[in-house]
Amino acid sequence: MTLFPHRSSSLIPVLLIFVAMLSIQSGAALAKSLFPLIGASGVTALRLCIGTIILCAVFKPWRMRFSSHRLPLLIYGITLGGMNFLFYLSLRTVPLGIAVALEFTGPLAVAMLSSRRIIDFLWVFLAVAGLWFLLPLGHSIGNVDLTGAACAIGAGACWALYILFGQKAGANHGPGTVAIGTFIAALVFCPVGVYYAESTLFSTTILPLGIAVAILSTALPYSLEMIALTRLPARTFSTLMSMEPAIAALSGILFLGEHLSLLQWMALTFIITASIGATLTIKPANAN
Repeated sequence: MTLFPHRSSSLIPVLLIFVAMLSIQSGAALAKSLFPLIGASGVTALRLCIGTIILCAVFKPWRMRFSSHRLPLLIYGITLGGMNFLFYLSLRTVPLGIAVALEFTGPLAVAMLSSRRIIDFLWVFLAVAGLWFLLPLGHSIGNVDLTGAACAIGAGACWALYILFGQKAGANHGPGTVAIGTFIAALVFCPVGVYYAESTLFSTTILPLGIAVAILSTALPYSLEMIALTRLPARTFSTLMSMEPAIAALSGILFLGEHLSLLQWMALTFIITASIGATLTIKPANAN
């Protein structure tokens, strides 16, 4: 008999989130290399199109039985696409660190608004403090392009809705929800992305990188996140998402030779503590 059965079952979705974040960061590095070739809109279209094909081949959504609760599924799909499209647009004129900070206002708002216990607010506070010190929010923010900043905040709003409605849609339709969600996102945003993309979008030399970005940034992480969303409270999922900029910072150290200041290392400690704390104090999703 397991001494802590609930803790063991909670650690599995947390591990899936961690793998998903690693995958997204790897895909982001590849996607950024494609920006000069096909533009931000083109990367969005390529990623969603190929990602949808892969997910539909895996989950075979045409075999799914759809319940009457279709509105959450529709909103989940639209916000999934909007989150990617707006964030890529923000990266054209806003530094990555500031764009990530602005986008994270979405999941952090979900964590704050859905928190009920004092301990939950403690983890949210640590995550916010960590993000503030890790990302250059206090430096040259006045020089940030307002349109790009608005796109990043819009991506954050989409991310918040993605969490809330993804949880509802996944509970009603199962893991295959992610295939329908990306299909909806592709229907809405692929035509827009193709229209504004560079002509090199259709070059065969782009395809291998496009497939890699689709797998790393869409197919794999969104599948893992859907599994986690149906097994964790929304506030816990949102707090754990604060690990993503920390992972990005560590990736910069390992692969790009970047360095962090003592203050930024302290920020990483805050974020990691918040994520570990949120994991250890998880309540069952039905208690959310």
